[in-house]
Amino acid sequence: MRFVVFGLTITSSWGNGHATLWRALCRALVRRGHSVVFFERDLPYYAEHRDLRGMPGVEPVLYADWGEVRQRAAQAVAAGDVAIVTSFCPDGVVASDLVLGSDAPARVFYDLDTPVTLDRMAAGDWPDYLPRQGLDGFDLVLSYTGGEALVRLQTQLGARRVAPLYGSVDPDAHRPVAAVGGYQADLSYLGTYAADRQEALERLFVEPARRLSDRRFIIGGALYPPDFPWAQNIFFVRHMPPPEHPAFFSSSRLTLNITRRAMAAMGWCPSGRLFEAAACGAPILTDWWEGFDAFYAPGAEVFVAGSTVDCLATLGLSDAELRHAAKRARERTLEEHTSDRRALDLEAALESINSPMATGG
Repeated sequence: MRFVVFGLTITSSWGNGHATLWRALCRALVRRGHSVVFFERDLPYYAEHRDLRGMPGVEPVLYADWGEVRQRAAQAVAAGDVAIVTSFCPDGVVASDLVLGSDAPARVFYDLDTPVTLDRMAAGDWPDYLPRQGLDGFDLVLSYTGGEALVRLQTQLGARRVAPLYGSVDPDAHRPVAAVGGYQADLSYLGTYAADRQEALERLFVEPARRLSDRRFIIGGALYPPDFPWAQNIFFVRHMPPPEHPAFFSSSRLTLNITRRAMAAMGWCPSGRLFEAAACGAPILTDWWEGFDAFYAPGAEVFVAGSTVDCLATLGLSDAELRHAAKRARERTLEEHTSDRRALDLEAALESINSPMATGG
C-alpha cells in the first residue's frame, strides 16, 4: 500500500515524541512492502534540530507553506491507498479537507495525543488540528490511547470507526549495547521537560537523589528550565538524539518512566520511552495508570512507584532482581510491542474499514 501522511514531524526528534514513533512504524511498513510519503511543514524549530534526512521507502516532503504544496499533496493522495492526518499537524484542518474531499480508499485520522485533544475540548479550546465538523468524515480514527478514550472520540468527536494504535519500538534501533561511562547512573530519566510531569519527577527522581547523595542520577532531554531543582549528584545531558538512546538506557542500573498527566489520568497510554527502555534491557521504574497491566506485569517485568519511598525501595533491590525483571520486560516487548507488531495492527484496522462496524479495545 501507498501511505500518505500529514503530520507534525518525522525529520526531527527534538522536543516531541512523534518523530521516533513514525520512524519505527515507517520502517516496519516498508519491511512489509509498503511505501510512505510524509508531508511536514518546515518549521524553524525542527529545522534547527533535524536529525533525519531520509529513509528507504519513505519520502519526507518539507514545505514552507500549504499553498506551495497543496497540488503535490493532492496528487499524492490521489495516487495513494491510505491518507492519514495526525494530531498536531500544523496544517491539520486543510489537510483534512483535502483528504476528506478525495477518493482515497482509506481516509484516516491518527490522534497521537488523544488525552490532550479531549482535555482541550473540555476546557472549551478546540484543537487547531481538528476539522471544525469533528471526525465523522474519516473512514477510521486511530488513537495512541485505548480504553475510555476510544468511546469519547466517538461520542464527542463523531468518529464512526475507532481503533487503538499504541506506541512501539524498533528492536533494530533499540537494543542492549555496551555501557557508556558518561551515561552510567543508579537511576536515569530520559524525557523532554514538561511542567505536568515535574511534580512526579521531583517525587520519584529529585528527592531520591537528595536522599542518596552517594548515588549517581542522570537526566537526558531538552527544554529544562534554569530553575530546575538540580542536585550535585544529578547530571544532565541536553537532548538525546535517538541513536544515543540505547547507550543511555543500557548504562542505567534503573531507569524511570513518567507519563504526561493527561495521559496518565486517562490511562491506556504507554509512552514510547517505556518500550524503548524495555527493548534496551534496562530495568524500569514507572508511574501507574489504568490499563498498565495490559502491557507489562508490575513487579515481575517492571517496577511501579507512587512515592519517594517506593523509588528508594526499588533502588535497594539487588542487581540480580533488577536484571531478572528487565529480561522479562524485554522478552514481552519483543513479542508484543515492536513496530512490526503495530504495522500488523494498522493493517488489520485498515482492513476493518470494509467490514461490519466494530470498535477496538
